[in-house]
Amino acid sequence: MTGNGRTGEVWILGGTGRIGRAVARRLAARGVAPVLVGRDHDRLAEAAADLGLGADARVVVAGTAERITAEIARQRPGVVVNTIGDYAATAPLIARACMPGGHYVDLANDLAAMDGLFALHHEAAEAGSTLVTGAGFGVLATEAVVAKLCEGRPAPRRVRVDALASVANEGGAMGAALAASVVDVFTTGGRRYEDGRLVRTRLAANPRQLTLPDGQTAACAEVPSGELRAARAASGAPSVAATSSLAPTGAAVRAVLPLVGALLSVPAIRGFAVGRLAGIQVKSAPRPRAHSWGHAVVEWPDGTSREGWLRADDGMDYTADVATETAARLIRGEGKPGAHTPAAALGADLAVAAGGTFVLD
Repeated sequence: MTGNGRTGEVWILGGTGRIGRAVARRLAARGVAPVLVGRDHDRLAEAAADLGLGADARVVVAGTAERITAEIARQRPGVVVNTIGDYAATAPLIARACMPGGHYVDLANDLAAMDGLFALHHEAAEAGSTLVTGAGFGVLATEAVVAKLCEGRPAPRRVRVDALASVANEGGAMGAALAASVVDVFTTGGRRYEDGRLVRTRLAANPRQLTLPDGQTAACAEVPSGELRAARAASGAPSVAATSSLAPTGAAVRAVLPLVGALLSVPAIRGFAVGRLAGIQVKSAPRPRAHSWGHAVVEWPDGTSREGWLRADDGMDYTADVATETAARLIRGEGKPGAHTPAAALGADLAVAAGGTFVLD
């Protein structure tokens, strides 16, 4: 970047939220200057003080995506980490403002948001900018396992990935970002790859119970998540399915999902539902299992197959670690220009650097 840019800074959009604060704390511990960005100066200053960033810590007050992009264009930070959610709308707008030369990271895990960022791939490559989407537990924990299993081998015929997060609830309001993500899963419906084409399926199809390497179990079902897109790109397989332990697996709930999805597709109902969900108070609770697991099963045309796992601790903490490691590497000038998922941009071993452990057959 040129001019009077602040190329050594990492801006954290949504800097007063759980993930934003966690990423800022981790970056500061590495000697990287985090700048908290949000809509309320007093809350930003209080968060900066709580994080021990010092009396001279910089904050940027910008409450909308449009205001944020204007400040990015004016001040030219080195890396922007987007934790504000609604990524289908915010990611392309904010990522484009980072170019030329600046880099972008988000935590998106839905197909529409990821596709919106991938549409900027050629523009980012020409601008020398790296745009990373899905920098969290779900995408990286499964994508990295697929990449490891497929390393040095031809494209498989079939891949299934399972994102089995175990997360402790802090308590408090659900928040608009998470609420919008939940509603969007219902309105998107099920998806999987068949014969190289993304096809519609029933949401929460093929429920199953998995036994984990540590002996615990987790129920999961198919969802239209970013893991699906990342596994397809990492493997080249024509048939790919993705499941999540966050998907409903009970027969009664699964039976009404199509009706719920149809209702939430109405814009007015969607907006009302997001607003109500955002205000729901979630109780504090410990994580349900000792570990979070990313899982993949890969099958080749000759009949051979491989299975692998990635073990992490709390899924939310691991997401903060992934975003932090990604931002730290980008500020050092690592990563391929263009728009990528985390392992595609920085290699499958990013998952280990963020604190995960591979368990491969």
